Amino acid sequence: MSTPTAEPGFTPNVGLAIGLKVASVLLFLAMSTLVKATGTLPPGQLVTFRSLFAIAPVVLFLHWRGDLRQALRTSRLGGHLLRGLVGIGGMGSGFFALTHLPLPEATAINYATPIFIVILGALFLKEPVRLYRWAAVLCGLVGVAIMTWPRLSLLSAGVVTDGAAIGAAVGLTGALFAACAMITVRSLVATEKSATIVLYFFLSATVLGFCTAPFGWMPLSTNQWLLLFGGGVTGGIAQVLLTESYRHGDVSLVAPFEYSSLIFSLLIGYLFFGDTPGLVMLLGASVVIGSGLFIIFRERQLGIERKRAREAEGL
Repeated sequence: MSTPTAEPGFTPNVGLAIGLKVASVLLFLAMSTLVKATGTLPPGQLVTFRSLFAIAPVVLFLHWRGDLRQALRTSRLGGHLLRGLVGIGGMGSGFFALTHLPLPEATAINYATPIFIVILGALFLKEPVRLYRWAAVLCGLVGVAIMTWPRLSLLSAGVVTDGAAIGAAVGLTGALFAACAMITVRSLVATEKSATIVLYFFLSATVLGFCTAPFGWMPLSTNQWLLLFGGGVTGGIAQVLLTESYRHGDVSLVAPFEYSSLIFSLLIGYLFFGDTPGLVMLLGASVVIGSGLFIIFRERQLGIERKRAREAEGL
């Protein structure tokens, strides 16, 4: 879960912001469903075509807004390349988990990302993290352990051939990669527009993903081509809607609706793949979601306190 910064053109509209956010969640889940339906294609191949087909809706949107020319301008190509490298690590790991785990479980494991962001932000960006948020992080890590231990315990016991166990481990690694990607984004937003970051990520992910072709790609059937095309386009549109949701509502208001994806993934997983999550996974996911919501709440409170402090200094 990302935390975009407010940009010029912010126009508060609570209903529209929430609607766009929920729509983006549904489309991201549609993308995940389509990717999962392709079978066990190599992650690098999935990353390449998901990113390639996502470029078109993003470019069309930027052209419609008149931002395309500005979005292509950057003085930090190296930073975008680093963000691309880390980002495809997260995307590729996430796709691997999707193709080896039930959809709700793969979705829930990704909720560890904001927990890792807090830890990495404190370690590498020296962001202040007080006792309440450290307590929430600790609870979140406990939730992650509860959720993944039934799978990871098989690996610790030496059962290295279980696909679901490997999927859980790779999915957790993907959540860490995604957190690292957000740390690089927090550096880029100091000088780059969100549109620039999104566009260069899809471009770099397409190129870097294609570089994995020598390590094993599979020939695609017509059905797989259609699934990948649909996944890329829905992912691109979802990214546009996500960006627009933060244009009309504060992060602290919009971000919690990310967790609605668990409800939707339970329904989609059951209807299309026959997935029935266990109680342990649901318990762990509930703990992680609770921790994530508390972190968002604390971010909102601290933001209000900082705003009041700045207003007091101006008196």
